[in-house]
Amino acid sequence: MKRTAFFDKHVALGAKMVPFAGYEMPLQYAGLGEEHKLVREHCGVFDVSHMGEFFLEGPGALDLIQRVTSNDAAKLTDGKVQYSCLPNGNGGIVDDLLVYRIHADKYMLVVNASNMDKDWEWISRHNTGGVKMTNLSDHMSLLAVQGPKTFDLLQPLTQVRLNELKYYTFEIGTFAGIPDVIVAYTGYTGEKGLELYIKNEDAHKLWDAIFGLPGTGIAPCGLAARDTLRLEMGFCLYGNDIDDTTSPISAGLGWITKFTKEFTDRARLEAEKANGSASKLVAFELVDKGIPRHDYLIADASGSTIGRVTSGTMSPSLKKAIGLGYVTAAHSAPGSTIYIQIRDKAIEARVVTLPFYKQA
Repeated sequence: MKRTAFFDKHVALGAKMVPFAGYEMPLQYAGLGEEHKLVREHCGVFDVSHMGEFFLEGPGALDLIQRVTSNDAAKLTDGKVQYSCLPNGNGGIVDDLLVYRIHADKYMLVVNASNMDKDWEWISRHNTGGVKMTNLSDHMSLLAVQGPKTFDLLQPLTQVRLNELKYYTFEIGTFAGIPDVIVAYTGYTGEKGLELYIKNEDAHKLWDAIFGLPGTGIAPCGLAARDTLRLEMGFCLYGNDIDDTTSPISAGLGWITKFTKEFTDRARLEAEKANGSASKLVAFELVDKGIPRHDYLIADASGSTIGRVTSGTMSPSLKKAIGLGYVTAAHSAPGSTIYIQIRDKAIEARVVTLPFYKQA
């Protein structure tokens, strides 16, 4: 198992460590409920250094990105970030990712840890134009600082004007005395927050600076809270809600699938968008008691199987059971009644619109 540069920090703080995507990662510290609440109301810090960072450079970098991703990266300008995915040529998804435009001939792709090797192989296979590709995943650390107080609390550590950062933008500047930090505002929790990309050798300095700020109430958080926070927003998790067998259209990611350019699977996905998907990813809330879990079957009123759960939890913010799952198109409209098979019971649920959690 790999360890991030913050491993010793997690152990010293008593985090419960678990294997995740080939890494030993903190599942929780004080507890899921407390950490979830901290991010919704204040500010929490996640070690997400397991994520992969690929750098593409050269005059052909944009062309390569355009051919392998579904979104239109030509719309990016310096300092902008874009959510996208890598179609796999068979109607499914190699991975979802973030595309950072550093300048016209240099981009950073942020990919999921579990898919790093196959992503690298897939992009390399399509690199017919001699684009310089560098995989710095093992040399970079990443902290996600999330919560409504984040910008104000961390402002003393940098001259980057945090409150002027727009959603899905970034700046490269000095942070906690560390030069050339990529300071981004994207997030996976639905709250304001920063992603701080640094070299491994600067990891402890950044950690100590953030937690050394006096009287902030900032605390570390684990993967458990990260998952409940993202699910309350309806954000997809690769391996659960999207994978090699799900199309971006059926997953509700048509908004990152742009037919203004040529890319892998364009014709197939364009036809699916025009004709409709056989199944769709929907959000649902349980009407009766129970907690939906990954791979639980979904049925209609007659008991016929119409789909399966991809993600589910008891929402800490809403105090109700929520989930995502694929169902046949006929049962996908908001307000539709579906039934989650939990053990030997059919638990009534209702299809709803996202996000589950709406900020006041």
